[in-house]
Amino acid sequence: PGPLIPSEKAATSVLFKWIMPPFAAPSASKTLIWGPGLETNIVLPARFFFIQTVDSTGRNFTTSPGEKTFEVKITSPTDPYARIWIQILDRNDGSFLVRYRMYASYTDLHIQILLKDKLVAKSPYVLKGAVYHESCDCPEPSGALWEKNMHCPASFSQIESDLSVFPSVDPDHNTHEILKRFGKRHSLCHYTIKNNQVYIKTHGEHVGFRIFMDAFLLSLTRKVKLPDIEFFVNLGDWPLEKRQASEKPSPIFSWCGSNDTQDIVMPTYDLTESVLETMGRVSLDMMSVQGHTGSVWEQKISKAFWRGRDSRKERLELVKLARANPDMLDAALTNFFFFKHDESLYGPLVKHVSFFDFFKYKYQINVDGTVAAYRLPYLLAGDSVVFKHDSIYYEHFYKQLQPWVHYIPFKADLSDLLEKIQWARDHDEEAKRIALAGQQFARTHLMGNSIFCYYFKLFQVFLFFL
Repeated sequence: PGPLIPSEKAATSVLFKWIMPPFAAPSASKTLIWGPGLETNIVLPARFFFIQTVDSTGRNFTTSPGEKTFEVKITSPTDPYARIWIQILDRNDGSFLVRYRMYASYTDLHIQILLKDKLVAKSPYVLKGAVYHESCDCPEPSGALWEKNMHCPASFSQIESDLSVFPSVDPDHNTHEILKRFGKRHSLCHYTIKNNQVYIKTHGEHVGFRIFMDAFLLSLTRKVKLPDIEFFVNLGDWPLEKRQASEKPSPIFSWCGSNDTQDIVMPTYDLTESVLETMGRVSLDMMSVQGHTGSVWEQKISKAFWRGRDSRKERLELVKLARANPDMLDAALTNFFFFKHDESLYGPLVKHVSFFDFFKYKYQINVDGTVAAYRLPYLLAGDSVVFKHDSIYYEHFYKQLQPWVHYIPFKADLSDLLEKIQWARDHDEEAKRIALAGQQFARTHLMGNSIFCYYFKLFQVFLFFL
């Protein structure tokens, strides 16, 4: 705590509030450096690590010391022309995310973090031996060793829950049953992994989305030897298997689950592509969001914000609610596809807004589309508080989220949304705590290393049922 200063005078008393004294200068020796990008054997499309600024008194900075505070140099003594793209993202909370993408494999990578030409913490960090880049076909033969190197968790609750309804799986019977039941009306991809090679056979008319699964499987097989396994992936939006556990359901892998289906849920194609294409083709990924969270909490607009297309009736109702309550909610449609555009009810279409501009607002609305809204990981990674639609649909990480801890829930029919927004306005510190807890969850559980771990563990556990 800092010194007391008067904040308000009354006739008979003076009220005081605590203020924090200003931070001392950043300290090169006390500043903290950590993260998977400092370890040789954690191979990711874009490697990353973190810097927490600490001042000379030992206090962690909680606001930005300036985006140019630190300099990072990455070199290889064996290759003076090493091609490594580095970005330092200021997270505006005293910490930085440093990400780098290698375009070749190198030996003994040296990472220097500098503060005004002084080496920071234990810099330089040396990644000894062969440091592989994303395109290197260099799989670790031992799955157990790969998991240890990646610091994968021992289990994932969603995987255990999904597979608990399948006492065993007969691959031949499974193939016959799935194709008989779903092969003509839905789009599927039958994957077989044999000797770490990926074989595919598609079924159905609209199979273009297999490119996302293909790309991730190929990336994973370049990093670790996968078990011999075969499985079906649902390439559509909606989960398919509606049989209950007692009715012998078929194991189908899907990007989204629901309370009335038995599909085995994987991280979404949107999230997996953003992992593979970080510092590549995509501009929105779990790292870039952390460097573009907008103004600090106190300077954000105390209003709820949403943009999207008309892929669910509740989205239309959300826009109507916003038009009736513009002081609390800014929601508008960017495209009509599913419903008739009635401008008198829903207003004119608006232009797309940069996702990073969402974070000008304190309150972010996450409402279902055709299924779960796949923007939730990115919303959580910002520093606004998320209001999450009550829904039957879920992604692979929803079981780990807690209402009123990581997000503010609101009813499926939106009937209490305005009430919840008002609660957040009236309880600003509590809302901020929820925002920060959601942000920390995303930083811990939804980064690229966690996604690779999830897929490997899913295949490993599924193997036991074959």
